[in-house]
Order: sequence, then structure tokens, then C-alpha cells
Amino acid sequence: MKRVVVWGTGFVGKLVLAEIFRHPSFELAGVGVSNPAKVGVDAGELCGLPPVGVACTDDLDALIALRPDAVVHFGPTAAHADENIRVIGAFLRAGIDVSSTAMTPWVWPSMKQNPAAWIDPITAACEEGGASCFTTGIDPGFANDLFPMTLMGLCGEVRTVRALEILDYVNYEGDYENEMGIGQPPGFQALLEIPDILVMSWGATVPMMAHAAGIELDEITTTWDKWVTDRPIKTAKGTIEPGRVAAIHFTINGVYQGETRIQLEHVNRVGQDSAPDWPRGTVDDVYRVEIEGSPSITQETAFRFTDGSGRDAATAGCLATGLRALNAVPAVNAAPPGWVTALDLPLIPGAGTIR
Repeated sequence: MKRVVVWGTGFVGKLVLAEIFRHPSFELAGVGVSNPAKVGVDAGELCGLPPVGVACTDDLDALIALRPDAVVHFGPTAAHADENIRVIGAFLRAGIDVSSTAMTPWVWPSMKQNPAAWIDPITAACEEGGASCFTTGIDPGFANDLFPMTLMGLCGEVRTVRALEILDYVNYEGDYENEMGIGQPPGFQALLEIPDILVMSWGATVPMMAHAAGIELDEITTTWDKWVTDRPIKTAKGTIEPGRVAAIHFTINGVYQGETRIQLEHVNRVGQDSAPDWPRGTVDDVYRVEIEGSPSITQETAFRFTDGSGRDAATAGCLATGLRALNAVPAVNAAPPGWVTALDLPLIPGAGTIR
């Protein structure tokens, strides 16, 4: 059994906490929070469940003193890099491994776009504490690296490999206005619309896949398209009015010998009727891998809840994202100190999941 500290009790963190409470392979040692209103709250009650006897705290030193086997970190995005480096670095210097979904540029630390100020402190912290740091990312991260790279291993030749996210955000309550421009006028430039920021935030798996295939990309390019609604669309966050953006479609393209050979593609719409001509899955809300090669392969993955809770596909994908980080803990513990990527991990079949 692995004793874990969970840091971060936002949307993903709370979903994973509820799984840890009843998981035979993990024991919850502590819960770290940044919101003062959550300090002292029982972790079970925070999830709307009976108390479990573990109170949330913002005391980093107290959590380190628990000496867990690992920290499962569900902190904020790279927009809060300094805070992530502070928290993760403290655990690593203390010799405690970290498995995280935050800081998506760390999915592939060797990515050229990663600034030294984001990499060097964690490298030093791992060396000082003899600890390992793994980032699986969001998206879910494994849909953009583990899935396509596994399928590439079934091919003799890969002419193109594409990983797509095709999701309806109608029930999503995160920040898509500023990050993606959804709900904004078409003239608004979203944060991720800026090519350097898009590659930094979402594109780390592109050079990872290139490395895995033994090539070095000429460049990484991006495209960004918007679809504007002509009717009001009700969402979990309110109403998107006519004349506003209700869907975005972007690509991140790994160019090799003058051609796009590796591609990430996102179609994020609000309402299934939005952007009717853009790519769709065989069912709604899927992650798809398309390989053109010898042989050509298509794999489509749908995350769903079948427990009668009514929770949507996006929530199921978020849970899978978080559980990838949790289930990776034993392998991260076994890894040598330093950065750990999906290429360093063995098969993680989910010990304890069948019970």
C-alpha cells in the first residue's frame, strides 16, 4: 500500500480523492489546499462524503513531515508556474516523489519552449532529494502520448499520426472564455490563440512523439479557427449569445522534412449542433488517434460514467486524467531520481482496480 498526499482539491483533485478513500492500494496520508476556506475541512466532507479523519491543510511543512510515499499533485496550470515550482520543489527536495497533472510543459521537459526558470529548479530539487517528478498532463495527457505512441509500435511505417480531442463544453465550468475565447466576440484574441503559448501549453507531446520515433522536427506550427453562433446557446455557465464564439478548432503540427507528420487537433464546441462541418467522433465526446501508415490505424476512446450519477463525458475524462497520475505512483517510486516522462514508465495496468 502506498501512502499519498493529495495536493490540490479543485475539480480533478476532488474526483480522485473520492476514489482513494475506497482504493485498496493507496492510503490517504494528507491533503494540501491553497484556499483558506478549505483549511481544517475533512477531506471526505470536502467531496460530499462522510468524514474520513484527514483534515485539509495549507501547511507544506506539515505535509512533508508525514513522509508519504508520493504526492499526487493536481495544482493549477502553467499560468501559475511559480506556485507549482514552490510546492513541487519542496516535496522533491525532501525526497518525496511527485506525480502531477499540472504544468503540461513538463510532460516533455526537453521541449525547447520550456524556459530554464521552469526546468532548472525542479532538476536541482530532484538531485537534492533523490526524488522523481512525473507529469502526465491534462487533455487527458495519455490520449496525446501513451495512446498514439503505443499504436505507432504496431506499424512498419507512419506517414502521419494525429491525436484529436473532440469534446462538447456545454457543461464545462472552467475558464474557456479567456483561454480559448469561447463566449467572446470573434475579434477577441484568446490566450491559447497565441502560437507560442499554445505550443507551450498543449504541445509538449509533439516533440516527445518525434523523439520516440527517432526524428527531430524542423519546426512546430499551429492553426486556430473559430465558429460563431447565430442563436443563443445555454451552458452550465450561462448563455452564449448570437455573434459570439461557440466552438474553436486548433492544431499543433510537428513538421518533418517539410511536411506535417505529427499533429494534435482539438475540436471544442459548446452544444453538439455547433460547428456542424468540423470533425466528429463516431459518438459524441471522444479522443481519437488516426495513423496513416502501414498499417493505418484508427482508435477512438470514450470516457463515460455508467453509475447513474448523470456526470458527463468531460468529467469522466478529468477523472481518468487524475487516476493516471495516481496509478503511476508505484512506477514513479521505482524510477531513478529526476524527471520522469511517459517514455520512462512501464505498463501501468491499475493494480487494485479489480476488487
